[in-house]
Amino acid sequence: MHYLAFLFSSNDEKFEALFLAYDDHATFQLFKSFRRVRINFSNPKVAARARIELHETKFNGKKLKLYFAQVQNQGPDGDNLHLAPPQPAKQFLISPPASPPVGWQQIDDATPIINYDLLYAVAKLGPGEKYELHAGTESTPSVVVHVCDSETEDEDEPKNSPKPKIIQTRRPDLPPAMSN
Repeated sequence: MHYLAFLFSSNDEKFEALFLAYDDHATFQLFKSFRRVRINFSNPKVAARARIELHETKFNGKKLKLYFAQVQNQGPDGDNLHLAPPQPAKQFLISPPASPPVGWQQIDDATPIINYDLLYAVAKLGPGEKYELHAGTESTPSVVVHVCDSETEDEDEPKNSPKPKIIQTRRPDLPPAMSN
């Protein structure tokens, strides 16, 4: 409907009278910002008859455009026409519970196992030497450890060496078509 139809209460009474002729218990909801009216009838058959007879009739110089929407209620046996939520087994996978399951016990972390033989063997390794841990065969490679020199051993020298300058990477040239 045109927005001017909502400005005067006399128009409201005339408009409502059109539909109250079909159902005395009809209710009206005006949505001025959408320029729409929702009419709730007590019976779907009455609503369908009103829509058929009043669709595209003139009211205050404008054509009425009527649409029929049926409200979905629960069926007589109590089942709902909407989708049911998933079973609880599926919900646990979608979202974990806020608290732990019944009977859950926190496990204490095990004490770390320190292999002192391994620590002793690593401490004996000297820089620049190589040690074969596993001899190779025809089907397996050998495992050899090469010990590197440590930079922290040279603490006798002062650290007056200048920091290396980081050279910024040059931006590539633009293609000739882009430079114009």
